[in-house]
Amino acid sequence: MTPVDPTDPTASIGSLVKDATTHISTLVRSEIELAKLELTASAKQALRGSIFFAAAAAIGLFSLWFFWLMIGEILNIWLPRWAAFMIVFGAMLATAAGLVFLGIRRMKRIGKPEMTISQAQATAGALKKAAARSTSAE
Repeated sequence: MTPVDPTDPTASIGSLVKDATTHISTLVRSEIELAKLELTASAKQALRGSIFFAAAAAIGLFSLWFFWLMIGEILNIWLPRWAAFMIVFGAMLATAAGLVFLGIRRMKRIGKPEMTISQAQATAGALKKAAARSTSAE
């Protein structure tokens, strides 16, 4: 921020408006800079926090291997080992297939960006009209 000189009491309205515009512009730039600094600090803090979530997700995914192994060993009490692990394998495939099904259903729900498409078409139409007027004026 720059220091502000006192305003001349005999200054014209035009110069006062010019000074006010300059001060408002400086104020807006300062507010934008402050927002950038705050958002940068918040983003850095969020990134540091997300590292813990990523580590927890990795540990959770690796733990699933032990879970399925445990299920296989429990089934091994009543069934032959190969049958127990075949059941576990089938359960894992069924779980994966179910998740793929849910993912496909969610992806089909994603709609087109209707507003963007209509704005792009309106812009293209306006440009075509302007080009047509430009060529007909020549």
